[in-house]
Amino acid sequence: MDENRRFLLVRRPEGAPVPEDFALVAEQIPSPPPSGIVVRNRYASLDPAQRGWMDDAPSYMPPIPLGDPVRATTVGVVHASDSPDFAPGQWVMGLNALEDYSVSIPGGFTMPIDIGLVASPSNYLSALGAVGLTAYFGLLETARPQPGETILISGAAGAVGSAVGQIGKIAGCRVVGIAGGEEKCRRLIEDYGFDAAIDYKGKDIEVLAAEIGEAAPGGANVVFENVGGTVMEAELFNLALHARVVLCGLISEYNSAEKVGIRNLWKVLTQRATIHGFLIADFADRFAEGGQKMAQWLAEGKLRMDEDVQDGLENAYDAFMRLFSGANTGKLVLKIA
Repeated sequence: MDENRRFLLVRRPEGAPVPEDFALVAEQIPSPPPSGIVVRNRYASLDPAQRGWMDDAPSYMPPIPLGDPVRATTVGVVHASDSPDFAPGQWVMGLNALEDYSVSIPGGFTMPIDIGLVASPSNYLSALGAVGLTAYFGLLETARPQPGETILISGAAGAVGSAVGQIGKIAGCRVVGIAGGEEKCRRLIEDYGFDAAIDYKGKDIEVLAAEIGEAAPGGANVVFENVGGTVMEAELFNLALHARVVLCGLISEYNSAEKVGIRNLWKVLTQRATIHGFLIADFADRFAEGGQKMAQWLAEGKLRMDEDVQDGLENAYDAFMRLFSGANTGKLVLKIA
């Protein structure tokens, strides 16, 4: 390839992103800056967090500037290097963008990876990447579940949710998942070993809360929250005493012009529960530890991580929107090359 295709953010989305918010352009392949490298991206992670980065609003990361490519974690091969620590042909992972070639200054999130340890380099964006590590540290270090406790997970058929459920079973817990549709609920039971699955579609808060109560009659000791909105409200009606809520995501509200919020926080008060905001970046210095454990469980057959790999940078918009339609069937990854 003699050009660098870049998937640019050219307009701030209002509500759900539309194709006109983006542009695919072709530019020259960049040269490495002093002490830097140029990475030929092979796979890119598509995540709900990217929707938040598109807004011009305060967050844990700065907004994507208009005219810049959409930020993404990628795995790829060093194309050119001015760094003594990285050689052309070396596989790396880093926070780059949806583009063929990315300029990177080693350090921070850029690190070498050994693709001989995995079935596909894309595994570093799923089980051994931020998704797997979010499930690992978010559950075991933040919620600290105890054997016999009940874990309730929203967005349970997604990449993070399905991993949380499986790790919960490894920890000796009862695991209840909430997902959209019969097929996803079937997968929770048959593929991921959940104890119970609840389909939220077409149900109001009262009905959903009642079904959660049937699946977790003693209440949820841990809630791993990925959805927010009315689903979270139904969950809060079913908290055990001293429950721990790990707030990992709010995907139901990312495209909402008006945020729904939570109208029954009084349940947190009466149950003396806690809500803990979680970001995987807080555990960056322990990624190797978590990755080793996830790799061990994969090798032992205790953990399954499905990937939904979509092909082609030219299909970036359609692939990204699978996150919000619920069409993805595992960790969503864009194959760039």
